[in-house]
Amino acid sequence: MPVIHLVRHGQASFGAQDYDALSDTGRAQAAVVGRELARRTPRDPLLVCGTLRRQRETAELLAGAGGFESALRTDARWNEYDHLRLLDRHGPAATEGPGSSADSEGAARERAHSAAPSSSREVQQMLDAALLRWIETDVPAADEDGWPRFSERAGEALTDLAAALAASPAPGSAPGRATAARDAVVVTSGGVLAALCGRLLSLPATAVVAVNRVMLNAAVTTVLLGRSGATLLALNDHAHLSGEQQALRTYR
Repeated sequence: MPVIHLVRHGQASFGAQDYDALSDTGRAQAAVVGRELARRTPRDPLLVCGTLRRQRETAELLAGAGGFESALRTDARWNEYDHLRLLDRHGPAATEGPGSSADSEGAARERAHSAAPSSSREVQQMLDAALLRWIETDVPAADEDGWPRFSERAGEALTDLAAALAASPAPGSAPGRATAARDAVVVTSGGVLAALCGRLLSLPATAVVAVNRVMLNAAVTTVLLGRSGATLLALNDHAHLSGEQQALRTYR
């Protein structure tokens, strides 16, 4: 049965001018997880990533380290939500009420973008609260995707990938014999992974936020595609970031 390995991208450049570029640690994480996936997937997997720079760079470095030869496919449905926009719409400044100043509307965005690593815990707490409010918002703004649509998009991407694997025999499958199942490697982000876990396990909103919070960079979440559909096999697996590689464990 085919397996889909969902990889959270490597560490981005938190606090830098271009957040979306991988940090040096993120690049090292991508190489480590690439070698690990080469060990787990004996056949050249289908490679997919979102269109964000941090996802694409991770996928390219992962593929190089793993020796994967498949052409990289991109699909924007694997993209993360805009965490800065999320803070603008659902963070502290957005909940102060009608008395809020115009300058305060983007305060959370600027704070999250420019925060030093020492304040990352505070930023994470702000993101957790904003994400929970977004998930629990019944009627999103006209120019904003609601959480249900974000989650549905992730589910559709997984379903379509499963169909593509069913129609794509593994390289080296012998003619006239049973077609070997082909695996896939997808580089995506924590919010997408949390949304998929929420769908597969029917989790409440608070649990989805908790899953999102603990996703490590370059960790692997594995989904098995069987006759009964998609089954979550492993969540946030980071054994490859142990021992000599333990210094590469990061959350943001």
